[in-house]
Amino acid sequence: MAPVLDIHVQTTLASPDRRFVLDARFVSTTPRTALIGVSGSGKSTALMAIAGLLPHVHGHVRVAGDTLLDTANAVDLPARTRHIGMVFQDYALFPHLSVEQNLAFGLCRFGRRPGEAEQARIDALLRQFDLDTLRGARPRDLSGGQRQRVAVARALAPQPHLLLLDEPLSALDAPLRIRLRAELAEMLDRVPVPTLLVTHDPNDVEALAQSVVHLDKGRVIAAPDF
Repeated sequence: MAPVLDIHVQTTLASPDRRFVLDARFVSTTPRTALIGVSGSGKSTALMAIAGLLPHVHGHVRVAGDTLLDTANAVDLPARTRHIGMVFQDYALFPHLSVEQNLAFGLCRFGRRPGEAEQARIDALLRQFDLDTLRGARPRDLSGGQRQRVAVARALAPQPHLLLLDEPLSALDAPLRIRLRAELAEMLDRVPVPTLLVTHDPNDVEALAQSVVHLDKGRVIAAPDF
């Protein structure tokens, strides 16, 4: 089976009191992969490297055969052209923008107004994620589940080739986490986009992933092809 993800990212992050080396390599043939490990193992750093949000990353990033990074052959696409959608731990919604405007920001560059085709895409996502009646609401007026849906819909607006989820449930209390985990699983079932999920919760892995990559101290210690 052809790889969905073929990843090898290497970089070093240094500060006056800490030095962290990431050297993570794995291949996954499943649509949804979990990247697990204890806090500080490099999970979020790996996601940022894959997304093109870190400088001086070496190695390669291939998604369903498309090469986004291959430093051996001088390929290093900037983040804006990698066609990657990302949902951050705190969702990172713009508090001064409405639900509809948050989705538009994910689709339209430089804050311009959406064109006809782009507006049709936004309207379709609002309906798909049951947000149509909330299009004018601000993030502060939304429930945790509604904010999660907005964040996922915004990441999917530009029709990415890969969706990255950086511990999107970790900040929630247990009852809400259980409910929103089920909602997120349902959302991912609706959209056939390869997904890489960072988590430290085995319940997230069971509900949301089909294969697992285990990261420790910046290195992969277990993976589907390990």
